[in-house]
Amino acid sequence: MKGFKNANIYIEGKGIVKSSLAIENGKIVSFNETKDARELSDEFIIVPGFIDKHIHGANHSDSMYPTLDDIKNISITIAREGVTSYMPTTMTQSEENIDKALKNIKEYIEKENKEGAFVLGTHLEGPFISPKFKGAQPERYIVPCSVEEFMYYQAASGNNIKQVTLAYEENGKDLCNYLFSQGIVASIGHTNATALEVLEAAKNGVTSATHTYNAMKPLHHREAGTVGGVMLADTIYAELIADLVHVSPEAIRVLCKVKGLDKIVLVTDAIESKHLPDGIYNLGGQDVIVKGREARLADGTLAGSTLKMNQAIKNIINVLNISLEKAIDLATINPARNLGIDNVKGSIALGKDADLTIIDKDLNIYMTISKGNIIYNSID
Repeated sequence: MKGFKNANIYIEGKGIVKSSLAIENGKIVSFNETKDARELSDEFIIVPGFIDKHIHGANHSDSMYPTLDDIKNISITIAREGVTSYMPTTMTQSEENIDKALKNIKEYIEKENKEGAFVLGTHLEGPFISPKFKGAQPERYIVPCSVEEFMYYQAASGNNIKQVTLAYEENGKDLCNYLFSQGIVASIGHTNATALEVLEAAKNGVTSATHTYNAMKPLHHREAGTVGGVMLADTIYAELIADLVHVSPEAIRVLCKVKGLDKIVLVTDAIESKHLPDGIYNLGGQDVIVKGREARLADGTLAGSTLKMNQAIKNIINVLNISLEKAIDLATINPARNLGIDNVKGSIALGKDADLTIIDKDLNIYMTISKGNIIYNSID
């Protein structure tokens, strides 16, 4: 891939403009026309590649399945929705099963597979969570926060764990401080933390809230809860599952109004049923019944989603009545900043990775490019 000429491009700091784009060695090197650059129809728009920092699986594969083919399958599948990089997300399980999953993802990363979306690292969701807000996570494997146990998992992962979801009130202070010292995102989630505990957590390194509203102490007028604390903590980015099942349109508006769009991060939290028809699927050894846009355990508990990232962006545009550019930021530069990788990803700018998604005004995906490699193409 050499680049594009005379295309509609969402360039950082400029908005959507007519420009050319040159790519060399997987990087954006200029906005000048280059030899052998491709010309696109005027209906297309080139935007930054989408980043999903919280996804369990897709197309019959899950991050907990310890085979390279499963991670490869997820990577290839989500490229169809414009995702250029992501973090396979584990779940609360036995130490043995988490260990196997982390080692498998490590091996996949080390093989530098160029098919599909790029694996940024692993998101460890659990086992350091609250039994009260376990959601679809198996309670028998939940343990209190522990720096020692985290270090065991980090060693298994080859130092590839980049985010940890945890319940701060479950002995989380030391772990949060340790994660912050290592440049790892501490994300408060599956938690019964009070608003004051969340504000304390923010001072001790927490910079993210896992799927805000879901599986956390709700807002109440006498105790603002985890949700209230997340809204008050300026340094915390709020993950949001915008499938309109996990969070209502009105609640989305409240969160975005209070936090500001620059602190909202769209995630899918998708499971293996994404890109598949209704039916019965699996999550951590539990049956998940998928019907329409909902994925639930037999007792009715929501169990991840079937959400595609381009649909999440589309939903946000409709709910908030905002521009395409502002909505795109929630799935690109915002997660990149939260993860501390905005120097190389998250926007179209000189020197950054050539992570590009080609869409139309309705957010249909036509081409996905990761580090200059075409990983999905429906134009040709």
